[in-house]
Amino acid sequence: MDIARIFRTVRVLLVLFVVGLLISGLTAFPLIAEINLLGRMIGKGSFLESLWPAMANWITFVQQALNQTNQQYPFMFYGTDWLAFAHITIAVAFIGPLRDPVRNIWVVEFGMIACILIIPLALICGPIRGIPFFWTVIDCMFGVVGIIPLLIAYRFIKRITA
Repeated sequence: MDIARIFRTVRVLLVLFVVGLLISGLTAFPLIAEINLLGRMIGKGSFLESLWPAMANWITFVQQALNQTNQQYPFMFYGTDWLAFAHITIAVAFIGPLRDPVRNIWVVEFGMIACILIIPLALICGPIRGIPFFWTVIDCMFGVVGIIPLLIAYRFIKRITA
């Protein structure tokens, strides 16, 4: 594979990662609308309840909690606004490797470290916060799925420098 093609492949992989970060971040803003939609789709009384009752119950429980919090303490969602901001800011950091992957390989390494750290965070904080194990596994998957394009891009960047 020639250098130009490797650069294109790296950029495509990084764009996929950035798009994932942006979607993840932007979905932290409309939580109430999202949880209400999710509750209608897969909460109690939905088709999922007969297939996976624990998930349907969890979605309904989260829906009730978020709606009640929004009614009584809407300022609590300012924390998720900052979560969204963090995702967007991290995505912006990947402009460096998109421009010059070799010189900015450290950003890709940072992203891979962050993906790895998702797993212990979810496994430690999930049980502390009363998150069901199946949801903790879903949270861990963000790190597992996120690291794949970064790891492939990293290996290609290393080939360029070799």
